[in-house]
Amino acid sequence: MSERQYAAHVGLSRGAIQKAKDTGRLVQHADGSIDAVASDARRAAMTDPAKQRGEARNALSPSPTPKLKPVPDTALSAVGDTLRENGLAAPITGGGTTFLQAKTANEVLKAQERKLKLAMLKGELIDRDRAVGLVFRLAREERDAWVTWPARAAALMASELGVMIADHGSLEPVMMQKVLEAHVRAQLDSLAEVRIDLR
Repeated sequence: MSERQYAAHVGLSRGAIQKAKDTGRLVQHADGSIDAVASDARRAAMTDPAKQRGEARNALSPSPTPKLKPVPDTALSAVGDTLRENGLAAPITGGGTTFLQAKTANEVLKAQERKLKLAMLKGELIDRDRAVGLVFRLAREERDAWVTWPARAAALMASELGVMIADHGSLEPVMMQKVLEAHVRAQLDSLAEVRIDLR
């Protein structure tokens, strides 16, 4: 083979072949042509495997398959949950998740996140901690209102009952019930006027 033919044969440049020729890594015939089979064997013996390239390297020392990090089961189940929530086919249990399924789930999650951000900007959503704090404050205010109610209502009820006794000469249970019911309704009406500010 000529230098050009041998360069094409091994996938190297002609300059690299000339350099290999000068360093004695090629076997030549008397006419200066290159013995391809013998030269391949000599080059393989004299070349550091770490420096080989192309097909020769792959043939002599195939590169190890890269190790992929295992995907946590929680991530896989989250992909399945997201796909199922949106009416899409979820991966079969134990069968792994395909790249397309994971990509679809990722796009769905991004769309949901954008939807939530938009809802927050429109004022349709409130902060969870603020809502919990507000509910706690309202419950405490209502409790306090009922705790102090008997002391406030007792004097009013006594005077009203006193008037009824003076008018009727005696106190009947139905009178007590009507006075108590009127004051309870007044208390409920006052509590119903509470205005909730979620901002």
